[in-house]
Amino acid sequence: MAMAHPVRLDLPEVEVREQRLRATVSYNGTARDLSRRSKNFSLVNHERGFEQCSTCQQGCAGIAYNVRGAAVVEHSPIGCAQPASAAMGINVANAARGLPDQSVNVLSTNLSESDTVYGGAEKLRATVREAKRRFSPDAIFVLSSCAAGIIGEDIEAVTSELQDELGIPVIPVFCEGFRSKIWISGIDATFHGILRQIVKPARKKQPDLVNVFNFEGSDTFTPLLGKLDLRANYVISLADVETLSRMSEAACTAHICETLATYPAKALEQEFGVPEVRSPPPFGISWTDAWLREIARITDREELAEQVIESEHKRLEPLLETMRAQLAGRRVYIFAGDSYAHSISNMLLDLGLDLIGVNTFHHDQTTDGGLEEADSLGQLVASKGDIGNFSVCDKQPFQMVKVLKDLQPDILIVRHTNMAVIGAKLGIPTIQDGDVNISAGYDGLIKLGERLLTAWRTRRIFQNIARHHRHPYSEWWMAQNDPFLLSSEPVA
Repeated sequence: MAMAHPVRLDLPEVEVREQRLRATVSYNGTARDLSRRSKNFSLVNHERGFEQCSTCQQGCAGIAYNVRGAAVVEHSPIGCAQPASAAMGINVANAARGLPDQSVNVLSTNLSESDTVYGGAEKLRATVREAKRRFSPDAIFVLSSCAAGIIGEDIEAVTSELQDELGIPVIPVFCEGFRSKIWISGIDATFHGILRQIVKPARKKQPDLVNVFNFEGSDTFTPLLGKLDLRANYVISLADVETLSRMSEAACTAHICETLATYPAKALEQEFGVPEVRSPPPFGISWTDAWLREIARITDREELAEQVIESEHKRLEPLLETMRAQLAGRRVYIFAGDSYAHSISNMLLDLGLDLIGVNTFHHDQTTDGGLEEADSLGQLVASKGDIGNFSVCDKQPFQMVKVLKDLQPDILIVRHTNMAVIGAKLGIPTIQDGDVNISAGYDGLIKLGERLLTAWRTRRIFQNIARHHRHPYSEWWMAQNDPFLLSSEPVA
């Protein structure tokens, strides 16, 4: 795998994934072919002749809502602030983590048609000052938008001026939706702002502290890392600004998802000397072993790690034997984000299930830093072999309905809530894996197996739903053999 672009914290913006990682949103073939073609960047991105839906990177940049004690200003028309409504559920995540509630502090500049002609800089200044007055935050993120980007608003200059005036970080996040079809580019943009303006050089190194980049999931890593006498430093969701400023003090940086975190992990290593954990994420037995061994190597706990791994294998083996017998013969399909789909694939194969296909929302042809050890697709193919019916499709329901009707899996696993309804309407028992942390580590494998068994037992409910549902697609479309028929023209 070739070296990707270096991190450039001296620049206000991070390159989008199409440029930085040669990401694509359309592919249909096999896992081995996708991995092989990614190694020499021979995949060509394809435009669809028709798109049913999309997601904006500005919504993903809203991970800034989850920073405890911060405020967010959306420099946009009011409709672009809609993702803030989803963030209001953050205290469900806090409860699962055992943390106190937090407020989601969001304002919008509510750009109007007139502002797109005469400029919205004064509105932006007034709204940032109002956010400071109303919330007394420790930092303010300013999220750009298509409207602000099209008129060339100088957000960098305004935020720099206000940072001096207010005495707290005022962080521009350049996440205009038109810049990228890969919505997670918005998370990269927020991380870029945090790395530039919040993270400080280490005051004192903490040799037992491990940065764990994750979403807002349950506390899986305190007990797992505790077996090595290490502490988990969960970032960035649910962490406060002070915690983020001290990420540079950790012994190393690990993550649950290469798509989420190889960018900040690379930046922390390059700019602050925090080593990146070079392994696939800890999902499934062999990947959890590798993850622990790599952390142990960096923190000088290798002998202890081997004792933990041996003990965990002995504990799990009888449980897995029983579970494999109960799940034998079940055919499963996965519909999730790039890296996480690979991680769940690894777990399903550990459980002895028949993995009949995978769809990821996008595909990066390399990782930040170009690490082969963190290339979860390459690691999956190398350890578990090829997977057929492997596709890349950014949530287009008209394509995924075709795929699922043709393959008829027994169980569907999806990452996002709005995708779970597709399986239900087709009568397929569906698991929505929203709290990713639950599936991590050794116990995560058992928990996933239990949820699969529960889903299978509820199949009659899904079958009843399907009997009362009619899809809106034409007979012509449903009769086509190729679900990716409308994705055949390469982008110039």
